[in-house]
Amino acid sequence: MKLLENKIAVVTGGGQGIGREISLAMARAGAHIVLAARTESTLRATQAEIQALGQQALVVPTDLTDVAAIKDLAAATFEHFGRIDILVNNSGIAGPVAPLWEVDPAGWQHTFDVNVNGVFHCCQAFIPKMVEQGSGAVITIGSMTGKRPMLNRTPYTATKMALVGITRTLAWDLADTGVRANVISPGAVAGVRMENSFVDQAKAQGLPVDEIRAQFTNVSPQKILTPPEDVANTAVFLASDLAKSITGEDINVSAGVVMY
Repeated sequence: MKLLENKIAVVTGGGQGIGREISLAMARAGAHIVLAARTESTLRATQAEIQALGQQALVVPTDLTDVAAIKDLAAATFEHFGRIDILVNNSGIAGPVAPLWEVDPAGWQHTFDVNVNGVFHCCQAFIPKMVEQGSGAVITIGSMTGKRPMLNRTPYTATKMALVGITRTLAWDLADTGVRANVISPGAVAGVRMENSFVDQAKAQGLPVDEIRAQFTNVSPQKILTPPEDVANTAVFLASDLAKSITGEDINVSAGVVMY
């Protein structure tokens, strides 16, 4: 039997990047996937890949800053599948890149609305069903940035550290329910989003993009950016019964950049 045979997983930001990799990895492990994000075209592309693996994939375009839309996502999930076994809080934005005193308050607020409040509202929408079932796994995608801050990235750093606190407390709240909660803190993950971040950092610091990229790879004992599939495989493990005694943990997947 596959690790996630016939489990129902909701993945926010499931159309691209880490979210796409997690969705595909969970589908390969036997799960059926609910894909949620704002951009329907990328969700449809991921849906086709999941269906090609022989698994079901439900697309629900969702703006995570809209509480009503998140409630609709939950309703669509329960109507179609009748349950939820795995919630992957993956959606997030990079936020403003500037010294704290120059950050636009609107940009600060929007970063929290997506990265923190979106997680809060998804948990409120889905966890009661898990508690009713007596089982489930909540996996939130944080970042090593919460523990190893980057220059000019206060909004993003603050939101990612907040997710660690949310997860640890949530694990206690859920202790006797059969539901577990963990956070994965990836390092600099190879892909388009990271390359865009390198460009933003290069502009902010007045340095070549290659030099910014080297700042990230040189601090890794493995001298690499984190492969997105490694984050996805960690999510599959945490969602499975192999991790049934793991809750409240902050798991680094950072090619050794962060070891605490």
